[in-house]
Amino acid sequence: MYKKANVMRKLFPAILLLGTVTGFSQIDKSNKTRPNILVILCDDLGYADVGFNGATDIITPELDKLAKEGTIFSSAYVAHPFCGPSRAALLTGRYPHEFGSQFNLPANSEKSVGEGIPLSETFMSKVLQESGYYTGAIGKWHLGAVPAFHPNKRGFDDFFGFLGGGHNYIPSDYRAKYDKQIAAGNKNIWDYLTPLEHNGKDMYETEYITDAFSREAVRFVGEASKKGTPFFLYLAYNAPHTPLEAKKEDLKMFESIQDKDRRAYAAMVYAVDRGVGKIVAALKANKQYENTLIIFLSDNGGRSDKGANNFPLQGDKGDVLEGGFRVPMFFHWPNHVPAGKRFDYNVSSLDFYPTFTNLAKAKIPNDKKIEGKDILNDVITNNNPRKGEMIFAMRHRAGFSDVGIRLDQWKAVKAKKAPWKLYNITEDIGETTDLSKQYPEELKEMVEGAKRWSKEHSEPKWFDPESLREIWSDQHMDQFPGVFNLSK
Repeated sequence: MYKKANVMRKLFPAILLLGTVTGFSQIDKSNKTRPNILVILCDDLGYADVGFNGATDIITPELDKLAKEGTIFSSAYVAHPFCGPSRAALLTGRYPHEFGSQFNLPANSEKSVGEGIPLSETFMSKVLQESGYYTGAIGKWHLGAVPAFHPNKRGFDDFFGFLGGGHNYIPSDYRAKYDKQIAAGNKNIWDYLTPLEHNGKDMYETEYITDAFSREAVRFVGEASKKGTPFFLYLAYNAPHTPLEAKKEDLKMFESIQDKDRRAYAAMVYAVDRGVGKIVAALKANKQYENTLIIFLSDNGGRSDKGANNFPLQGDKGDVLEGGFRVPMFFHWPNHVPAGKRFDYNVSSLDFYPTFTNLAKAKIPNDKKIEGKDILNDVITNNNPRKGEMIFAMRHRAGFSDVGIRLDQWKAVKAKKAPWKLYNITEDIGETTDLSKQYPEELKEMVEGAKRWSKEHSEPKWFDPESLREIWSDQHMDQFPGVFNLSK
């Protein structure tokens, strides 16, 4: 059965941090200037859909340049293979299962659910804001669409974007559909069509919205640079999430791609890359580039049925196979993060919370639970920050749950009602050769670790789709029937 989070996690392999986070030796603490932090998050970006991670048909020169001048992470994981729970984990530093947010908030959640990520969870942005950072969120939110859960209430001074789980891209198109719905008296218009907003005020955008988000990021950098304080910007593009809508001039650049979905997808990724170039230019123009840590990643894996490529990984968005929650990622910070390096040890988006708050010299609330660790010193010195520690993913389906576990070189997985399997993922990144019979004790240790982790979970606060609520109750999914049974 689910239990409330237990502060004493002696059996739980992740690190629990309370109070302030300890420092690291490689950063000059005598420097009074704390770094700016810029997180650039793509939505449903495939593992192999940027040049620095192997793309040959998608052009990403701006991202590739930053990656080349920084450190690329080959084994970076997010905490869930879906959008909303993954974002909740990034901003709270906790697995979303532990506070009832293991499902996406459904469309038009302000009417259907009326909730968001529990207010008991202090977002990273709030801690940074209280330490003196000027904070901004741009793009997709998907963490609560009613006022109590609005970005401005969760530690962001400035918000420009949309509150739901997705949005159409071309204003002239979605505005016409929205106006038609208004004229028909529809009061429950699909949130992919509603106006964007700036700090609670509707904004009737005219630019392709990926370009609009880049424009607003440039604006934020300019405004933040004048405040005399460091800034934290969470730039959450919804590209290349569906619908696959690209600008004509961007599509023209990828005429050689025959598959129309892949062509549109490539153009959408290119639009992100173009925007990143403009943001880097703004950082340089405002003399902030040298003192800004830039992090780039995806919220989960890509959809191969909608143009994405997760090669060489198995699985897609929503899976606990590697393709579902192993993502492209890099860190860039001149003269601090090593340039031209690859970091092959396991890291998690859960690690951002303690890493960033430590950089900010911020105080984490004493009762705040965190399931990540400060990884920056290990990145700088190329040491394993999670030796002997597990990273988990769990996705609930209709009547059963899938689980993925990463521990050092091992990957254990139970997916789609198949038996548990074990892979040496450093040698078999494609999850092709099951080693469970050769290494039964290793598999048993990992499954037991996941079972202990599951006991910390909370009942879901909402379901998506809603039909899962009845299945959850009728089939007692809170007791994980058969999930941790190695014989099934």
